[in-house]
Amino acid sequence: MLAIALSELIQLFRNRLVLVTSLIMPAAVSTYFIRQHETFAKTGSLGYIAALVVFTVCAFGLYTTTVTTLASRRQNLFLKRLRSTAQGDVGILSGLLLPVAVLSLVQVAVILAVLAKVTGEPDDVLLVAAAVLSIVVMMLGLGLATAGMTNSPEHAQVTTLPVSLGTIAVASWVGITGTEELARLKRLLPGGSATELLVDAWNGGVAVQDSLPLLVPTLSWVVIAVALAKRYFRWEPRR
Repeated sequence: MLAIALSELIQLFRNRLVLVTSLIMPAAVSTYFIRQHETFAKTGSLGYIAALVVFTVCAFGLYTTTVTTLASRRQNLFLKRLRSTAQGDVGILSGLLLPVAVLSLVQVAVILAVLAKVTGEPDDVLLVAAAVLSIVVMMLGLGLATAGMTNSPEHAQVTTLPVSLGTIAVASWVGITGTEELARLKRLLPGGSATELLVDAWNGGVAVQDSLPLLVPTLSWVVIAVALAKRYFRWEPRR
């Protein structure tokens, strides 16, 4: 698995398009949010800015890169060749996705650290970490599911739009309006409960025991995504 991960990391830095979409663009957008934090805080809150940053990185970096990578490796038959080795399916996918997952986590950690330095530390750092990890796992799962319905890297530019833009839209909706109204709907949408958890963890004022149940809807999306991936994921190009 580690050998696959190292090879994939090298390929990631050689691919300029993936490098821009997975690292440079999310970092640039996040920098804008931080520079304009006073304006965005008036609209929502500092927790809202943190949620936007995390979902920007995970949607355009982690999720999109996951789908593009798997579609590309399938198209050039690299996935098929890997399956002929002693490595199992889980090890193959873990090796392919480990680099982008680690890079996204590091990127989120650095950006949130800068946000905390500029605006003040979050109320509950551990709860922020739990929210971020749940978002990363959810986006990885959704990436696997979407990759099963994506025929090529070019096709990924279309298939990734609904989830990437949709999760950011949900995060903005929940971050700005809260969950006083339509709470159940907002929490059931992908990213809704994770946004509420992250906002609560950053802004404070909510007990930990009241916030932890918000992990359940996000983890439920992970289960759904994995089930879809098992149903639709293909190791060879569609004929």
